[in-house]
Amino acid sequence: MSILVEEMRNKFLEKGLKITPQRIVILEAIYKLNNHPTAESIIEYIRKSHPNIATGTVYKVLDTLVENGLIIKVKSDKGIMRYDAIMENHHHIYYSDSDIVEDYFDNELNELIEKYFKEKEIPDFKIEDIKLQIMGRRKT
Repeated sequence: MSILVEEMRNKFLEKGLKITPQRIVILEAIYKLNNHPTAESIIEYIRKSHPNIATGTVYKVLDTLVENGLIIKVKSDKGIMRYDAIMENHHHIYYSDSDIVEDYFDNELNELIEKYFKEKEIPDFKIEDIKLQIMGRRKT
């Protein structure tokens, strides 16, 4: 068993989720695709080795993984829903000319944002998380 599969099994157990072959295959696909895949690209990827996994099953598993904090949804500017398995605090760079989403890690930015909102509270609102989506185009 690969280290990745063992890590995924442990994540399911930590969340009290049943370990099913479908859940393992779908979460593994998100990790291996490593490009904020859409549900359609996950389906296309897993069908190569698991042709019998139903489309509805993929969507149900994705919802379960999101609900249990194992992946997050990332919505592109064009309204396309993508999935991200990186749960550490990070932001996203969105290339509007190619619909590519990349992870962006910057502790200094995180600290600046946290400090800002500590000083400038939003009335009657408790911030749980802040994610930036930085949009732009590749320089030519």
